[in-house]
Amino acid sequence: MNEKFLILERNIQSDLAVIERIYSELGEPELAESDEQEALIVVAYRLHSLYSAFENIFRNIATSFENHLDPSSWHRDLLKRMRLDLSPIRPAVIDDEAYEKLDEMLRFRHLFRTGYGLKLDALRLQLVARKALELKPIYRRHIDRFLEYLHGL
Repeated sequence: MNEKFLILERNIQSDLAVIERIYSELGEPELAESDEQEALIVVAYRLHSLYSAFENIFRNIATSFENHLDPSSWHRDLLKRMRLDLSPIRPAVIDDEAYEKLDEMLRFRHLFRTGYGLKLDALRLQLVARKALELKPIYRRHIDRFLEYLHGL
């Protein structure tokens, strides 16, 4: 394995450890409209951080294999690109099922980052948390499959 791909692999492994820690901290939240905003903010921050860790993996992959992301829409483009099979450059990193869950998390992360003074909606937050928890049992097989591809290079 060349140096570039070794660094990519180690960065992915590091991000996977962060993802596991965040999932552990997140638990399985049951949110209600009566919850205090401070409790919702903690869950929202963890969901924000969780997506950011996934995005970091995807950004590192794109940087290693591809050459350009449009600065005006790179977050959305990056996620879309990860489900594309770009053979012979690289295989798809995620499938449509993982994409759907990650897309919901991306949309929430954007709202969380840009909605200054926004009062969090417990029901909306619960939906995003559910998508994140549905992603939990499947994300490793996608990333591990990609890591196997890296080992073959």
